Amino acid sequence: MKHLLLIFSLLFTMILNAQKSESDNVKAVIVDFFDAFHKQDTTALKAMVTDKIILQSISTNKDGKTVLKEDDFGKFMKNIASIPKDRTFEEKLLDFSIQVDGNMANAWTPYEFWYQGKFSHCGVNSFQLIKDDKKWKIIYLVDTRRRENCNKNSKN
Repeated sequence: MKHLLLIFSLLFTMILNAQKSESDNVKAVIVDFFDAFHKQDTTALKAMVTDKIILQSISTNKDGKTVLKEDDFGKFMKNIASIPKDRTFEEKLLDFSIQVDGNMANAWTPYEFWYQGKFSHCGVNSFQLIKDDKKWKIIYLVDTRRRENCNKNSKN
């Protein structure tokens, strides 16, 4: 019985370590995505997503109604590349909550967006990823955007 418990304990530990390792790999893709985003490196961005990535944003319009906007990834890339080099922007990820099941992962990342050193808005990113050929790629990204109820403690 002791041997069975020991084997079960070792297997459980190995599973947890593998899960943690995959979570770390997913987090690395997201960190790399934002690094490329800030550098306006569209080649690197394209390498981290699937060909059929879906980009959506949820916000509230002037009338207080919820709006779901879908963006084309090609248009997103052109917009990123066209930001003048003298303009500064940073999306600061405040936390990571990552779940992995086999070849699928979800990451929830609250953020603050800063433009020209000034707070612009906050929200949450929700990433869906797929592991294909031993590499995690983003298949879906939806974010929320708001200006109220933001924790603006961070300035750097």
